[in-house]
Amino acid sequence: MCHNIIDGRFHLECQHFIPMHTRMQDCLRPNCLFSRRHAHPVGCRSPSCVRMMTTPQRNPIRMSETKCADCVMRERTGAMSCT
Repeated sequence: MCHNIIDGRFHLECQHFIPMHTRMQDCLRPNCLFSRRHAHPVGCRSPSCVRMMTTPQRNPIRMSETKCADCVMRERTGAMSCT
């Protein structure tokens, strides 16, 4: 099935992933509603066609040794730790 790939920054200290860009990975199956090779016209009602994407994949393209901005802000305001 088709799915989205989310490129982003992974903060090692707090383990948070910050998305930066999303792209779709085409499965190229004729029974997938999201594929450019989908065999049916717009408005497909075929029960054999896949109508949901799989879970998005996170792709860390940047690694940061620091905490994310949200965690830094929480620490400054005295809120509880977000890790």
